[in-house]
Amino acid sequence: MTRFRAILERTFPEDPGVPMIKVTFVDATGASQTVEARPGATLMETAVENAVPSIVGFCGGMCSCGTCHCYVDAGWASRMAAPSEDELDTLRRVLDRDPRSRLACQIKIEPGLEGLRVELPARQRNP
Repeated sequence: MTRFRAILERTFPEDPGVPMIKVTFVDATGASQTVEARPGATLMETAVENAVPSIVGFCGGMCSCGTCHCYVDAGWASRMAAPSEDELDTLRRVLDRDPRSRLACQIKIEPGLEGLRVELPARQRNP
């Protein structure tokens, strides 16, 4: 059991009455991995729990390292909370930033994100 899985299970215990949310991660080569995410968890926690390559989460979700940098298309971004000033500050230091850039640690999994598709950069910053 991974460290994040253990934390998630204590924080968000499995509830058969709460449906999981399907999320697809697409790496820089185009390979995709669809996983089930717990509502209330972050996209970074979900990626680490499911061993998604390219999402490191070095700071554990504290919005300080940028190693969970991902790309979210505008159609999905409009369904999420806007990036905070802290997130924007950290995004200034990521590699290969573009207008779709977000930190996965700042994206909460909610029912409205069923089917979310995020792209992963070819490289992450080394903190």
